[in-house]
Amino acid sequence: MQWIHLGGLTLILSALLTWLLRHYALQRGLMDNPNARSSHLMATPRGGGLAFVLIYLGLLLWSTLFDPAQLQGIEPLAWVLLIGGGLVALIGFIDDHRDLSARLRFMVHLLAAILAVGLIGTPAVSFGPWLTAEGWWLGILFVPLLVWLLNLYNFMDGIDGIASLQAISVLCSASLILLLNHSGSLIVLWQILLCCGVAGFLVWNWPPAKIFMGDAASGFLGFSLGVFACFTALHFEIDFWSWVILLGLFVVDASWTLVRRMLNGEQWYRPHAKHAYQILARQRLARFQAEGLSAEKARAKAHRWVVLTGLLINLGWLTPLAWLASEYSAWGAVLAVLAYLPLTYLEWQVGAGTDR
Repeated sequence: MQWIHLGGLTLILSALLTWLLRHYALQRGLMDNPNARSSHLMATPRGGGLAFVLIYLGLLLWSTLFDPAQLQGIEPLAWVLLIGGGLVALIGFIDDHRDLSARLRFMVHLLAAILAVGLIGTPAVSFGPWLTAEGWWLGILFVPLLVWLLNLYNFMDGIDGIASLQAISVLCSASLILLLNHSGSLIVLWQILLCCGVAGFLVWNWPPAKIFMGDAASGFLGFSLGVFACFTALHFEIDFWSWVILLGLFVVDASWTLVRRMLNGEQWYRPHAKHAYQILARQRLARFQAEGLSAEKARAKAHRWVVLTGLLINLGWLTPLAWLASEYSAWGAVLAVLAYLPLTYLEWQVGAGTDR
């Protein structure tokens, strides 16, 4: 009951702090102005996701200093989120206020990833019943993967509500798998607390969004999901491939689009609007406008359609396969390929990474 109250309080505080950050952004002129690559039509405040980041880090710090029993057995995870996640959020916060060099951001992200792998370690990864990779050398692979995950989360935060609802969906599905396996009840509570914080922000970020998440929060979410994946796969009854499957929508869309643009000779780091979810949102926008809706109402409806479609894919396709991967871990890689095949086909059909 205490944790239910804390979850509700986290949600309410996150919503209130997001409201305050919206006024702060309006006063400081921290606005995302529409351009040719935007998915919004009006100047919108940014940086609201800092609300759930501050609240969540505050809860972790409070437990670390005054109630360590709430972190018993997951202390390394708490320190990684506090220090590594704090660094990622800080560099993102600064970048939200002034443009920083890509090299500086990368170095901070790399430092946070090295810290995470160093303190947590890496889980064994099965590639079939006869091949399992394990050992310290996996950290060499996990560090760049963690850097990629936190950056792709920023890339995928391009329409109202998508990054928030995806994070909630992934964390809830992973928590459900852990609970079904009677494992990791304490870490489940901390995952749900992060969901509650994100849900409070989503109150303001749901289409039509009153404020955007910002780099501080999107980077923190991507980093946190990667850290939860490594830690739970190493210590609890959930396979690493289960997390890979649950993250499939973002991983496939970001990776396919990046590779396609590079093959087309484009500068991969340039802003663009060629992700599948952005193309689908534009297609729906045109359809709803043709039905007579105003531009703003059509845009909000298009974003809701894309976001909710993604949620249905998560719940109806990816979550069952992620559960199977936790039950039959030797076949996790095969199940991940199975999960990704229709998503990859969708990327090709939509024309992600092209000028469609």
